[in-house]
Amino acid sequence: MPIVQLYQADAPSMSFPQGCDLLQVLWCPFEHGDSYYPLPRVYWRDARAVDQVTATPAAPAEAPEDHLPNPCVVHPEQVTEYPSWDLPDDVWAALKDRFAQLKSDTGWRYHYHLAGAPGIKLGGYPGWTQEPVWPDCDSCGQRMHHLLTVDSREYDGESWRTWLPIEDRAVDDAQEPWRSEQGKAAWDAAGLMLGDMGGVYIFECPSCPGRPIGHWFDCS
Repeated sequence: MPIVQLYQADAPSMSFPQGCDLLQVLWCPFEHGDSYYPLPRVYWRDARAVDQVTATPAAPAEAPEDHLPNPCVVHPEQVTEYPSWDLPDDVWAALKDRFAQLKSDTGWRYHYHLAGAPGIKLGGYPGWTQEPVWPDCDSCGQRMHHLLTVDSREYDGESWRTWLPIEDRAVDDAQEPWRSEQGKAAWDAAGLMLGDMGGVYIFECPSCPGRPIGHWFDCS
């Protein structure tokens, strides 16, 4: 099943393999592994080599509905992220007083409001639900880079205050956005539920030929 299709022109800061300008991410929607998650595949292509575009195959009738995404249009927005659960202990120790003051002054918490953007995203840091698990490349042994997070929801009860686009919020900023129809539509745009509000994280090794991928899944 198609999950993400992105042209290089829509993500100019992202590194594409030489000769490729199209990223396509698909997954098998059946349950895989001990955690029963969809299995992803990544394809880098040259859009000019695409001739006739065929119709999207119908989803298998036995596939879990929660693993079948709604059709969505990508409107890329570039943001700056910082490590959340990946923040080194010594950096956390050096900044914890500033984080506490920030929470006192604004009500914002570093992990939810300033570190990593929630939802489906390319690059940046994985939106971990559990402890971070970075896979190593089987070829070179180096830690892989985060390529894509596919999350169950685009925001939660905390992160919307800083990460949810203004046009997707409720009219009253003090009101939880999922109480408005457009807020609900933004919250559940892809119509996915991966485990218990979980996410699939896809990684790549840009240094090795063929850009090998890895993946991880976690949930509440």
